[in-house]
Amino acid sequence: MKYYNSIIDTIGDTPLVKLNKVTKGIKGTILAKVEYFNPGQSVKDRIAIRMIEDAEKAGLIKPGGTIIEGTSGNTGFGLALAAIGKGYKCIFTMADKQSKEKIDILRAVGAEVVVCPTNVEPDDPRSYYSVAKRLNREIPNSLYPNQYDNLSNTAAHYDTTGPEVWRDTDGKITHFAAGVGTGGTICGTAKYLKERNPNVITIGLDTYGSVFKKYKETGIFDEGEIYPYLTEGIGEDILPKNVDFDMIDLFIKVTDKDAAIMSRRLSREEGLFVGWSCGTAVHGALEYAREQLSEDDVMVILLPDHGTRYLAKIYNDTWMKDHGFLESREFATARDIIHKRNNKAGLTTIGKGVSVSQAIQVLNRQGISQIPITDESNHIVGSLTDSAILNKLIDDPTIKDVPVGEVMDKPFKFVGLDNTVDVLSSLIDRENKALLVRDETDEIHIITQADLLAAISI
Repeated sequence: MKYYNSIIDTIGDTPLVKLNKVTKGIKGTILAKVEYFNPGQSVKDRIAIRMIEDAEKAGLIKPGGTIIEGTSGNTGFGLALAAIGKGYKCIFTMADKQSKEKIDILRAVGAEVVVCPTNVEPDDPRSYYSVAKRLNREIPNSLYPNQYDNLSNTAAHYDTTGPEVWRDTDGKITHFAAGVGTGGTICGTAKYLKERNPNVITIGLDTYGSVFKKYKETGIFDEGEIYPYLTEGIGEDILPKNVDFDMIDLFIKVTDKDAAIMSRRLSREEGLFVGWSCGTAVHGALEYAREQLSEDDVMVILLPDHGTRYLAKIYNDTWMKDHGFLESREFATARDIIHKRNNKAGLTTIGKGVSVSQAIQVLNRQGISQIPITDESNHIVGSLTDSAILNKLIDDPTIKDVPVGEVMDKPFKFVGLDNTVDVLSSLIDRENKALLVRDETDEIHIITQADLLAAISI
């Protein structure tokens, strides 16, 4: 008889599948590493079992213990499967942007789920990172695997995913592409592949609103790059220890919309019913492939999870239309706004050492209501609006002589070029009076409420 002793013994050895229709016009061979063949239908099964078994060896959890983790859903499911096999309880914290399906699936396998707000800083006590850490401190015999900084994450892919890709391409792989979230998948796999062939190029796929791409290119952790995005399981507002930037040769950013549309294309054109970040990986990797691949190149793109997690989101036409991804009407994009404006003068900014009274003069002279504030290195570090400074002056008239750096508000959020007016308008509120966007030449532009009103007629 041939059988497995438990479901966790079926993890790994997922297939490579050639992409045929979405790759038309692209030279080389494009292969997808389809990770939804794992029992938990995601790549995270690999790290879940490894983190628990390494913790057991280290004596960090005893029989009957509780596993507590912050997750976007897939790691939680993998941990839950491992916990069932090993007799542990599970508590998972999740951001409220995650799909209802993910929450329901975790509860179906016996886990307790604590839903936390998305739009808070990582060190805010309400964030899903902080809540998981607090529960770990409070609950005896509990384990907080911390997939972000636990290097068993990277080791799992070095020991399994990398060797599988090398074996199944017969060592002919030239490019490896994967989304970057915790970093373990791409960095562990890339480390193995580069040890076999240092010329293998690794492409990290990032999302707008995440810090990875700019940090790789400049070494600067720019909080101004961080803003809310919808794609799940990819990108970060922190730098996890599993992200080894030496293992990633370049990053490509992909919008929520492009990722969602590509996921649907993979389902309809390739028969691969995949999750949202799979669309990110394929869209970005194919952008690179169109320009860079030759006939002899072999690119492997890792597809992390299955589409069942996203039935109420990217596979729901109403949800897609509500978010401007399947437009029932045409909306202008940030790109349209800045191109139509064609402001040759560029973005007006002031240094944080300028006095409040001088800043007010600039606002009046330029006829603007808001302005970004920069530091000595010309990085945007804050913002000033006429309404906010008026309120502060009424409370304390003496601040007119202090540097704006002492009274400035948070920097305006950065957005992607392809975000549509309806999405942009949802990001402007009482605390965020304007938005910033980088164009194709990396020049920064500002988008205000007045711009959005004007754009409705574009």
